[in-house]
Amino acid sequence: MPGEVLLSMVDITKIFPGVKALDKVSLDVTPGEIHALVGENGAGKSTLVNIVSGVHLPDSGEMYFDGKRYAPSSPREAQELGIGFVHQETALCPHLSIAENVFLGRMPRSLSILADFRQAREETRKLLGRFATQLNPMTKVQDLSIANQQVVEIIKALSLDCRLLILDEPTSSLTELETENLFRIIGDLKQRGISVLYISHRLKEVFTVCDRITILRDGHHVRTLTAHDTTEDEVIRNMVGRSISTFYPEKKSQAQEEILRVEGLTRGDTFRNVHFTVRKSEILGFAGLVGAGRSEVARAVCGIDGYDTGRVYLDQKAVHFESFYDAIQARIAYLTEDRKEEGLFLNMAIQPNISVTSLENITENKLVHGQKERALAKQFVSILQIKVASLLQRVVNLSGGNQQKVMVAKWLAIDPVVLFMDEPTRGVDVGAKTEIHYLIRQLANRGVGIVLISSELPEIIGMCDRVLVMNEGLVTGELVGDDITEDNIMRLAATQRKETA
Repeated sequence: MPGEVLLSMVDITKIFPGVKALDKVSLDVTPGEIHALVGENGAGKSTLVNIVSGVHLPDSGEMYFDGKRYAPSSPREAQELGIGFVHQETALCPHLSIAENVFLGRMPRSLSILADFRQAREETRKLLGRFATQLNPMTKVQDLSIANQQVVEIIKALSLDCRLLILDEPTSSLTELETENLFRIIGDLKQRGISVLYISHRLKEVFTVCDRITILRDGHHVRTLTAHDTTEDEVIRNMVGRSISTFYPEKKSQAQEEILRVEGLTRGDTFRNVHFTVRKSEILGFAGLVGAGRSEVARAVCGIDGYDTGRVYLDQKAVHFESFYDAIQARIAYLTEDRKEEGLFLNMAIQPNISVTSLENITENKLVHGQKERALAKQFVSILQIKVASLLQRVVNLSGGNQQKVMVAKWLAIDPVVLFMDEPTRGVDVGAKTEIHYLIRQLANRGVGIVLISSELPEIIGMCDRVLVMNEGLVTGELVGDDITEDNIMRLAATQRKETA
């Protein structure tokens, strides 16, 4: 129905080997509508939008775009017809500049022959300006943070002048200011009649920006609701098929003796004079805005990156890990925020991804003992309730939430005494997020010292026994108990503190 429905999907079914990803799913998006697509990991959201964008072909069902039959055979064809897609995981060329990435494959031409890099830079600068960012269009993508790479992905899609923009977890790496700018841009797109299909696990955002909400569960369309006529509880109940009484486990004051102590850790201007302790059975939170230095401190302590000065003590003994391997041998682990590039072997099976940190325990005569490896992987797949067809299934074919659980499993396999968890629930649905929260608390109750780095304030507040706040490489304050509030954290995150000896 031209003018009434922009995108119409009717009884879309998609079957992959061993799993029916979508079963007769229908969806429609109207012009200028912000339409949310929600569901647990594995519900079929990614498959559905990959069909819209030409990545996959449906096995059955029909699609219409602006009243005309729509069946793109490739992402390029979908793009040319007016579909823009910002994926959750960035897909940029790291060795190229921001401008070259934005206009990759469609560089402006001068005299119809030569690439007009100047025009590309100017157009990119205008798009960056909509995000109120000072990024230089000539900066190489490999020199950008994950958050800024996400900004580049978004402006790349906006540059296409699309009629339907698909955003898959667009704020997962953005700061609060960048998120506000994104919402402003989405509002502008709505006023111009451009539709947005918005995928997010952050329901607060969904209710802030979206008009309607379509809920998927296990490959089926459950309900489509009008945002202002429903509640978060109702959406969650339809997503997971049950009520979740609380997202966070009860805090128990069990902090015991010190396990790890860091004194005066410094690396150039990245972080300076950082002091903190990690205690047994405690969850210590690291809060602050993106770029505050939280991840950099964790990586330095774990021997992944170096530091200039400072001391690290484990069980009251001075240690200096020359490499991450040394830290792992001491049962200290770092769960990275970037599972795609640093956390997993995506093209390998689940089994070796879990066992890779514990090879010394499953080898005989320098050969991996297959039965021991299977038993180890099976144990943690069961504990974390990872949804898999087989232990030999490739990790790349798992949903984002199940990939995250595999990454958690490989570090649990070393039986850690201290576990740094950097954005452990990034891109994870509400059900899996709750499971991970309870798992983290269980680990703390067993005596593991947890360092939780998160950009989600509710997660920091709901999970942590003690919180350190950082700003521009400095620790600006420590909060305990009832003082762990959003106002206190944000005040300290914005505090300019002079370095002290």
